[in-house]
Amino acid sequence: MFIRDNFERQRKINVSLAARDSDLVKIGRDFLAHADKYQYGYFWRFMGLPIIQMPEDIVLTQEILWKLKPDVVIEAGVAWGGSLLMYAAFQDIEKKGKTFGIDLVTPDHNKAAIMKSPVSHRITLIEGSSTDLKVFNQIAQEVKQDDRILLVLDSNHTESHVLEELKLWTPLLKKGDVLIVSDTIVEDIPIQTHRPRPWGPGNNPKTALLKFLETTDRFSYDNDYSLRALNSFNPSGYLFCIK
Repeated sequence: MFIRDNFERQRKINVSLAARDSDLVKIGRDFLAHADKYQYGYFWRFMGLPIIQMPEDIVLTQEILWKLKPDVVIEAGVAWGGSLLMYAAFQDIEKKGKTFGIDLVTPDHNKAAIMKSPVSHRITLIEGSSTDLKVFNQIAQEVKQDDRILLVLDSNHTESHVLEELKLWTPLLKKGDVLIVSDTIVEDIPIQTHRPRPWGPGNNPKTALLKFLETTDRFSYDNDYSLRALNSFNPSGYLFCIK
């Protein structure tokens, strides 16, 4: 009954079928658009701190952390810090690794909460723009040639900003490393008039990603993680460096 190979084989078939089910995909998008009226992404915590993600994205990211075992995690967009704690917690299991969190401003009470965590020794907070060459250089000098890297872009979601981030940071990644471009969902849901933002359909992380992918063949979102992102902030946003 409990034969793992059979389980995984059927799982792979079902993932592929689900990803091609246009009704199911629409249900996921509709749920997200409606739930956002209640700031559904704010409902969740990791080690006590808010982690502003859909539950599906939290699970997908922890799978990536477990498989990749990154020596370095770089996240642009700290917010409350829950996601930083998740990255650092998985690094702590392996007893190795550094997590860098970049944000223009991290309030003192947020910093204090992050640095009180039992995994704070893995975390470095950097105040500045994720498109600032000085910030890039500060982190790049900490990255060794054979380090496994997870790069998460979750800051300013305008196309111009995300495209600049992609151009700046992706040269650090090598084959096998992982890139997560957050909030690609903005392209696929109606303008959220209850929460005005300088980004929206036609100007968002997904449009930036698609433009970026026209310039390189080093990254692909054709993988199991993106296929499963049905009720996700990050559809097509889970990419592997393939070259």
